[in-house]
Amino acid sequence: MPEIIFEKVAKSFGQVEVLPPLDLTLRDGEFTVLVGPSGCGKSTTLRILAGLETLSGGEIYFDGKPISKLEPKDRDIAMVFQDYALYPHMNIARNMSFALRLQRVPKAEITTRVRGVAEMLNIAHLLERKPAELSGGQRQRVAMGRALVRDASTFLFDEPLSNLDAKLRAKMRTELAEMRNSIDKSMVYVTHDQVEAMTLGDRIVVMSDGVIQQQGTPEELFKTPVNRFVAGFIGSPTMNFIDGELVDEQGRIWVRGEGYLLPLTDEMGARVGRSERRDVTLGIRPSSFTADPTQGAPMELAVVVSEYLGAQSVLVTRCGGVDILVETNSAAPIRSGGSETFGVLTDEIMIFDKTTGQTL
Repeated sequence: MPEIIFEKVAKSFGQVEVLPPLDLTLRDGEFTVLVGPSGCGKSTTLRILAGLETLSGGEIYFDGKPISKLEPKDRDIAMVFQDYALYPHMNIARNMSFALRLQRVPKAEITTRVRGVAEMLNIAHLLERKPAELSGGQRQRVAMGRALVRDASTFLFDEPLSNLDAKLRAKMRTELAEMRNSIDKSMVYVTHDQVEAMTLGDRIVVMSDGVIQQQGTPEELFKTPVNRFVAGFIGSPTMNFIDGELVDEQGRIWVRGEGYLLPLTDEMGARVGRSERRDVTLGIRPSSFTADPTQGAPMELAVVVSEYLGAQSVLVTRCGGVDILVETNSAAPIRSGGSETFGVLTDEIMIFDKTTGQTL
């Protein structure tokens, strides 16, 4: 498996710069997820790697060898597309073996490889059917199987689950995770769904406007985001953001805003207290609230909508005109229409520079 290095890779379409010069290393045997909103450049990055788009600048190296001049078929890469891209007139076996037949692989070996991958993906009973006879999930398995039979060193996935419904998408995530554990290959996966990224990735690369905002393990990005964009993009439900200001009272640092006053931990207070900026943005994840205000710093919120789910309540609350999502493990339903005092786990809150969005 090669180590893949992007060195100052850039891409423009006419006068429109899609990718500013980008540096990125994809490690051997790693499942790397490129994630970000639509138009951030993640699919363009993947297509450049596959050879489907030409570079406007820079170079890509496989184990130190430049590949930008190589045709896609010569890059030892297999790709799974968003729209499946199956041949409707061929049965599943012939769809899966198409690349092998072009390479003139012996028929016996083709049969063995197709059968083995089909059994792994639980589609062996579908090999004689046509794509039109299959469900969306089955077609996606075929598309993945077609890539896997090539036995390439690197597999690329371009939003392969985006055309599936929510239930099937969750099931396919599980199957992809199982497949990833059984195949020792490098994989690069593009998605705008941060749940897929957190579920599947060994390492996540968060992109915005063609620029890498942060990369790291799912835990690193969730617990130590470098800026407000990453904090808001990683984690489900998304983080709450409230404007405030830093104040120094009673020998400690607090963050104060319309309708709230929360103390910072000594560690965070020491860190942000050195900042010259006083205007900040407070970040609180919905899971950082507790129904018992004695378990954290008290914060009174107006409950607008309450969804009692048995073991958990999901609430839309309001503070200073800002909607705040709250998740609590309350034993009893919390009624909407009134005010409740919740506890905020202050060791989990984050403070961002209001102007730059950088984590303080």
